[in-house]
Order: sequence, then C-alpha cells, then structure tokens
Amino acid sequence: MRQVLALSRFKGWIGRDVSGGLLLISAAVIALIWANSPWRGGYHALLDTRVGPSSLHLNLSLGQWAADGLLAIFFFVVGMELKHEFVAGSLRNPRRAGVPVAAAVGGMAVPALVYVGIVATGPSEALSGWAIPSATDIAFALAVLAVFGRGLPIALRVFLMTLAVVDDLLGIIVIATVYTETIELLWLAAGLVCVAIFGLLVRQAKLRLWLLIPVALVAWGCVHASGVHATVAGVLLGFTVPAVAIAGEITPRTLDGSHAITPITSGLALPLFAFAAAGVTVVGADELIQPVSVGVFFGLVVGKVIGVLGTTWLVTRFTPLRLPDAIGLRDLLPVGLLCGIGFTVALLIAELSFTGPDPHGHASAAKLGILVGSLVAAILGGAMLRWDAKHPRTTDMNLDGIPDRNTRLIE
Repeated sequence: MRQVLALSRFKGWIGRDVSGGLLLISAAVIALIWANSPWRGGYHALLDTRVGPSSLHLNLSLGQWAADGLLAIFFFVVGMELKHEFVAGSLRNPRRAGVPVAAAVGGMAVPALVYVGIVATGPSEALSGWAIPSATDIAFALAVLAVFGRGLPIALRVFLMTLAVVDDLLGIIVIATVYTETIELLWLAAGLVCVAIFGLLVRQAKLRLWLLIPVALVAWGCVHASGVHATVAGVLLGFTVPAVAIAGEITPRTLDGSHAITPITSGLALPLFAFAAAGVTVVGADELIQPVSVGVFFGLVVGKVIGVLGTTWLVTRFTPLRLPDAIGLRDLLPVGLLCGIGFTVALLIAELSFTGPDPHGHASAAKLGILVGSLVAAILGGAMLRWDAKHPRTTDMNLDGIPDRNTRLIE
C-alpha cells in the first residue's frame, strides 16, 4: 500500500510543469559539465555507441536513439494534445483561437527572419538553420509560468498553451517537409498503414496495450526507414487517439493518454534527450560569437517577442479578433519571452540542420545559442511575469468593451 502511494505521489510530482522543467535543466547542466571536463571524451564516446539491428535500418548511435526514439514518445503526447485542442479545446472555436494562432505564426516567422538577417553574410550552409529559433519548448515555458506567474490570470496559461501547441504543429510540419531529403514511399506507405491500424485499435471499447504498443513500434520503424523524421510517427499516432469520450468513459482518451504518458516524457524521454543534445564542448570564444550562435540567440530573445507581440497588436488592431478575457497586450511581453525558450525542439532542429560535414562548427554554435538564448529568455520572462503580476489590472484588459468575466488567477 505504501509503495503504491509513493508511486502515485512520484507520478504526480513528475507530471507537474515545474518538476519536468527542473529535470530538463539538470540533465542539460550535467551534459554541459561533462562535455567540457577533462573526461569529455567519455561523454562523446557514450553518445556515439551504436545499438540496434542494421537489417532493420536501426543500427543507431545512442544520441540518435534519444532524438529519434525518445522524442517520438514526447511527440505522441503532443499529437494527442493537438487533437484534443482541435476537437474539444481552445482551437475548436476559430474566433477564440485566431489570436494565439496568429501569434504563433508571427512568433515563428520573425525569429527566422532575424536569424537569416544575421547569418546572411556568412557561409551559405548557415542558412539551413533558419528554423532553429522558431521553436518553443512548451514544457520549459509552462514551468517558468508556474513558478513566476502566480497572481496572473489563468487565461494567460491557456493562451500560452494554445500558442505553444500551434507552434509545435508548425514545427512538426517544418521537420516533416524541410528536413526530409529523400522519401522511401514503400516504407512510408507501410508506416501509414500501421498508423491506420493503430487508429482502429485505439478506438475499440477495450484497449489492448499488447497490440497497440507493437503496432506503434512498427509504425515508428517504418516512418524512420522512409527518411521522414521518426518523431512525425509519434504525432500521427497521437492524432488517431479519440478526443471525445467513448460510451461508458468519463474523459476522452486523448486526456487519459496524455496524463498517463506525461510522467514518462517528463521524467525520462525529455531529460535523456537534453542530456544527449545539450553537451556542447566549448572550444573557444570565437564559437560563442559566430553568426549562427548570435542569430539563434537574437532570434529567440528578440525575434520571438517582436513576432508574438507585434502580430497580436496587428491582429487585434485591424481585425475583429480580440484577446481572451483578462489578458491585455502587456501580458504578451512575458509570453513572448517564454516562447523564446527553445531548448528541446530547437536542439532537435539544430541537429537536423547541420547533419553533414561541419567545418565551421555551426551545429555546436547553434546549440550554444539555444542554451544561452533560452536561459536569458527564461530569466527575462520570469522577471517580466513578476512585474506584470505586481501592477494593477483593469476590468477590461482585452479592450473588447465588455467587462472581463474569467478572472481566475494562477495559484
């Protein structure tokens, strides 16, 4: 009984936004320390260790397993969350979803433009990293909001989640299209068939995990062999999970699945990926200030704020769309900074952007830009959240002419 209670408490702790963020930070710090210690050779040798059958195209390094395998679990949860938001959540109503969707698009486009503007005069291969500062780490962003956002409207968390979910969707589209060089159509077709079978099985009245898990693994393997990044398989599988409660069930399976798997992603998948991806060996000061790292840094810290805040102002100024109740434009400054916490997806895109010979050290520079930019964005975002919470609020923050009704606060 005590063991069950302890396990339940641990799952509850690991599923909290703050806990997941702390584990991510800890894993990244350990990787950075090891990668810059006298024993850094052991770190790189560990990640280069190859495991898996070559006959199935799965003889991958441990670093690749972290990016292609563990992140697929995270993207499966993202797929379920996207499905739920589109069917029963904040993205169901186009008028309500319009502003955060527009903010997500602006928050992706402007950082990319900032990056391109900074690296345009350098080596042409640096341009392939344009999508790196466009990503938002939803786990980190929500963790910072949970710590520093107390006293602010709960609607701000919903807005940030909606924006980050759309950002994830756009990032998935970029990964599936821009960073896919060749596609093996037979493997892709086989993967889609497995996804369809998974979709049929997950809609049955009784879930059979002994069938679902093998089918999901085969779908992942086929998509990986096709040349499309394997994380896309996780998203597609997540999209097949029902977002409306099946007869006899209280909550939709998208919510049940997300709650069940989030402890695995927060406690295992994301920290291990952070450990594998964040261990950058800093060779010298030149690497810190080359155009790629500078472009990523300013894309995250400056481009995200301009994109989110500027797009929101334009949309609410020149269209009928309005911010949700209790949220004003001033709240979008800390939100824009929180969106500048790239980390997980940004590190993945950095690895996909510079896969070939890298004589200029673009991959390491991009990762340094991500780590420093995300840290600065988190610190500034936390400070702005406290500034925002201390200032008095009006009864009509979104300026729609109607007194705000949803005034619940983050506790």
